[in-house]
Amino acid sequence: MIARKMTHLLTETVEKLSEPESLKGLFRQHRDGYPLPSSDALKEIILLTRSILFPGYFGKPCVNVSTIKYKIGVDVENLHEMLSQQIFAGLCFDRDEASRTSYNDQKRKASTLALKFIERLPELRHTLGTDVTAAYFGDPAAKSYAEILSCYPTIKALTNYRMAHELFLLGVPLIPRFITEMAHSETGIDIHPGASIGHHFTIDHGTGIVIGETCIIGNYVKLYQGVTLGAKSFSLDDKGNPIKGILRHPIIEDNVVIYANATVLGRITIGSGCIVGANTWVLEDMAPQTKKFVKS
Repeated sequence: MIARKMTHLLTETVEKLSEPESLKGLFRQHRDGYPLPSSDALKEIILLTRSILFPGYFGKPCVNVSTIKYKIGVDVENLHEMLSQQIFAGLCFDRDEASRTSYNDQKRKASTLALKFIERLPELRHTLGTDVTAAYFGDPAAKSYAEILSCYPTIKALTNYRMAHELFLLGVPLIPRFITEMAHSETGIDIHPGASIGHHFTIDHGTGIVIGETCIIGNYVKLYQGVTLGAKSFSLDDKGNPIKGILRHPIIEDNVVIYANATVLGRITIGSGCIVGANTWVLEDMAPQTKKFVKS
């Protein structure tokens, strides 16, 4: 009796879970030979890229000046192979892309995009070097560049973001978001890959930072923990669906400091040299060289 009842309940549950209406928007039909992006593979790619950009800090510790060219050569070759596979998975996942191009064309495109990304690694290292410098000079507790590279969450988050942003600019679907969300999980710093961030950027502490998709940040900008650079409520079309692609996040100009738990919302401009105090809400433009703070 109990066995029959259990079988009935299981069968009934399977029927309900298989109903097309319950699967609407939550089921994806895959084609044979078309892979899904792998979070495990992307973790390896992130670690490998970090070891290429910062040899001796990430990856195998046996690197030295006499072997560094060989090591980077091997790592770059491995990166191209692994990244090509994940970009291919991203292209396969994108329905519009999959409908436009064949399997072999997508494979070739993925390889080309991976090469273009690797070509940008020298510039990526240079920009991240400015971020390390900004962190060092912006934090009196920092004893060395080595400490920052080894320990500071801001460098890990910015490495992921700057990787993802390059892939985003190359038009790679889905994979950039995977990479920034991995940094979000690791560090508590949430930066959308579509955001544009200049050089000498630093985040002190970092936990709770949110930087939205269309945010533009200039050079020599410093944020403290809990800062949100977000959007106001978004517009809806005539069917009640959110309108995508609107420029809805702030523009932060050069040499701006935004202190802990400040919230800056909407497509407003925070002018060069501004200071935004802790726990402050900013919903309107700030002229250059001005300050805004909550009075005690």
